Amino acid sequence: MFIREKIYTFVVLFKKSLYMKTIYELRYASHPADAKSYDTSRLRKEYLIETLFTADEVRMVYSMYDRLIVGGAFPVSGKLRLEAIDPIKAPVFLHRRELGIYNVGAGAGRVYAGSQIVELDYKEALYLGAGDREVFFESKEAANPAKFYFCSAVAHKTFPDRKMSKQDAIVIEMGSLETSNHRSINKMLTREVLETCQLQMGMTELHPGSVWNTMPAHVHSRRMEAYFYFELPEGQSICHLMGEPQETRLIWMRNEQAVLSPEWSIHSAAGTANYTFIWGMAGENLDYSDQDICKITELR
Repeated sequence: MFIREKIYTFVVLFKKSLYMKTIYELRYASHPADAKSYDTSRLRKEYLIETLFTADEVRMVYSMYDRLIVGGAFPVSGKLRLEAIDPIKAPVFLHRRELGIYNVGAGAGRVYAGSQIVELDYKEALYLGAGDREVFFESKEAANPAKFYFCSAVAHKTFPDRKMSKQDAIVIEMGSLETSNHRSINKMLTREVLETCQLQMGMTELHPGSVWNTMPAHVHSRRMEAYFYFELPEGQSICHLMGEPQETRLIWMRNEQAVLSPEWSIHSAAGTANYTFIWGMAGENLDYSDQDICKITELR
């Protein structure tokens, strides 16, 4: 009996260790009047996601801004399961959620969604519609691992899964080198390209010599947004601007960090070098052009 109990205890602990690789954080929504009084440390605590990738872990932030989940999975030594964290109160993560995934790592990776296996190379994306199936992340080579950045929104309807590359995207050229904001906007997981419930994601690449994104700045009261910055050279930084147009604040960011942008806030940035960022939105509508532009000369 004693030996049997020891074996049972070992099996239970071993099973737990297989799934104790998810770290999540819950963040509540804030009022713009409150944000006016935040100091630097409080701004960073509320809006900045400093760590997204830790080897063999899934990390995520559950935000009360339109209940968007922002996360990163970094599988090195094996598969990582996308767990249904306690706040979503569901049997599996995709039970009533949709998911957008980008591979932002050096190596290729695989996403397992139920019975299907999808390979993602660098900067390729995958949309997964709601449905009761497990999701796992895996790198093809441990020596050259993938990194999966993802956003997830609540979904009341299921739409088909679809893999997307930059070749499939709608590409918009904006800005100019003269105004330091020449950039290519790749609409990849948006309604112009595929059907989603409320999640929209895309990737903006700044050209060499350009550092400003989303300038002129804007707000969209019917959607919140998250920005994930990457491809920022070593030793460089990004100054992300947020806040109400006449009450702006700034957050200094590093490579592979993300920031939450409330519906009342602008979301713009300037880097000390050019970079790429992935934007993810959730909210009431899917109209990309539904935004209120803020004149540059009126920002405060």
